[in-house]
Amino acid sequence: MKHYTKYLFGLGLAGSLQLVSCSTQHTNDNTMTTTQQEVERTPADVHSYAKPSEAIAKDLDLDIAVDFDNKIISGKATYQIENLTKTDKIVFDTRDLQIEKVYLGDNQEQTTFNLGEKNKFLGQPLTITIKPETKSLTIVYKTSPQAAALQWLSPQQTAGKKYPFLFTQSQAILARTWIPIQDSPGIRITFSARVKVPKELIAVMSAENPQEKNSAGEYKFYMRQPIPSYLMALSVGDLKFKAIGDQTGIYAEPATLETAVYEFAEMDKMLVAAEKIYGKYRWDRYDLLVLPPSFPFGGMENPRLTFVTPTVLAKDRSLTSLIAHELAHSWSGNLVTNATWNDFWLNEGFTVYFERRIMEELYGKEYADMLNVLGYQDLQATIEELGKDSEGTHLKLDLEGRDPDDGLNDIAYEKGNAFLQNIEQAVGRERFDEFVNKYFQTFAFQSTNTERFLEFLRTELIKGDEQLAEKINIEGWVFTAGLPEEHKKPTSTRFAQVEQTYTSWKNGTPAAKLNTKDWSSHEWLHFIRMLPEKMSKEQMNDLDKAFNFTNSGNSEILAAWFLHAIHNNYITADKALETFLTNVGRRKFLLPIYKALMATPEGKKRALAIYAKARPNYHAVSTVTLDELVK
Repeated sequence: MKHYTKYLFGLGLAGSLQLVSCSTQHTNDNTMTTTQQEVERTPADVHSYAKPSEAIAKDLDLDIAVDFDNKIISGKATYQIENLTKTDKIVFDTRDLQIEKVYLGDNQEQTTFNLGEKNKFLGQPLTITIKPETKSLTIVYKTSPQAAALQWLSPQQTAGKKYPFLFTQSQAILARTWIPIQDSPGIRITFSARVKVPKELIAVMSAENPQEKNSAGEYKFYMRQPIPSYLMALSVGDLKFKAIGDQTGIYAEPATLETAVYEFAEMDKMLVAAEKIYGKYRWDRYDLLVLPPSFPFGGMENPRLTFVTPTVLAKDRSLTSLIAHELAHSWSGNLVTNATWNDFWLNEGFTVYFERRIMEELYGKEYADMLNVLGYQDLQATIEELGKDSEGTHLKLDLEGRDPDDGLNDIAYEKGNAFLQNIEQAVGRERFDEFVNKYFQTFAFQSTNTERFLEFLRTELIKGDEQLAEKINIEGWVFTAGLPEEHKKPTSTRFAQVEQTYTSWKNGTPAAKLNTKDWSSHEWLHFIRMLPEKMSKEQMNDLDKAFNFTNSGNSEILAAWFLHAIHNNYITADKALETFLTNVGRRKFLLPIYKALMATPEGKKRALAIYAKARPNYHAVSTVTLDELVK
């Protein structure tokens, strides 16, 4: 997932998970069957009530209808299960679901069930009575209008302004708010689905998708590769499709489609570059769905159909590293998955590393160097926010008793990436690539955890070499706060030129006379981040007049500039700032801006007024954090 929460409040994390063993049997390139020992090395997941070592769901057949008037999804979820211990019960995760009936087997024999005690983050366990020989069961259910995974948008909240829109966001543990499911990244299922929607709209999922509407408003889906629950995704809206290449294409509202097709025209090149580095793409198609601006993340790597924010539509293809990131997840995260949210860095650290490699392959090392520097700046800001001695800055986390969303920050992304770059520097790129390729092949379509990865690292790469082990420094990177002393701060030759330009401005050169020709978004972002926190009205006017920051069409530049506008009471940007906060739901942008506003009494008053108006436009992923901030 990209991008993350830059600021995190009050983390204090410690501990480790008990491990148990895994054995899988592959049937072909994409799918696998379960042996009796499949889940034995899967760590206990403190964020799921499921007991996969006893009885586990293997395949889901979903049959649902989407009701925009009442803002609910209703229908039935039929599971093929394996009763590994011949137990008399199986446990699913639910949160705010209305469970109506449960049936066993093909003959639909009604059985009993129980919903356990509610937990704020985890919801309720759904315990279903089964028989030792039970192989399938059907759960009839409805969602709540307040289901946290579901964002119901009115026509006015869409680009076309004519039809309503729905999208889901299941990561980290929100799949259980729209499907009764064993909601742990350590449990993978295949699925099929039938989805009924208003006939004016089309449904798409993280599966094989239709490319045009049908007159009945009924759509069928298949996902034959096993996926974890957080990658279950659905969107319904007035969408059109346009191909980019043989394997790639764009879904978007008609008003957005052509802009998106231009912006993401290099998707095919990214796919070719990715396969060149880490082998065959294993998910058949790679399409994008451009969502309305309330989407809380930059992107979500749902298999076959990445959900992406329109805030990357800069009209100059300057923010497409986000697409490289989501594509990279097709290997790190989707193919090889963190077994629990305590191991989130395995998903995101590898993905950031791979994203930068894709961008280097396409645009050269100097371009990738800029991304590394910006990422390092984000990492330093997060470490400062959490505290350099905070256990929240470990790669291996302990989120027991916490919402796992608390761990989705720059530590997993950028410290994880820095650790992998450190390994690459220690052994050389060629040898490291061989290791990573073997890692993806060995654990394909499985979940793993930090301890298993480190065991694989020691066995396949370090191989008893004590000097190499000291260079890699597992303890310092994975289980220690902050950054190891030997870490290397990334540098950029293109940013060095930006820094010279900034120095000229600081020394009195008017902004209009600075040499900024052909700067990318990254160079502009570096320049804005270098600006002093306190500036005079004249300096703010000088910069804005020369570069039109307040009216930029680039969301990254806008978000960075608005922080300076807040700190310097630059009222010229007030209207643009309110428009941005009212229309954009991307959490990465919202948190630092609201936090800056809340720092002063007058700013707090503005923040509360804007938030009251904007909150209906935000997804629950954003509001759960912002509600606490703007109290």
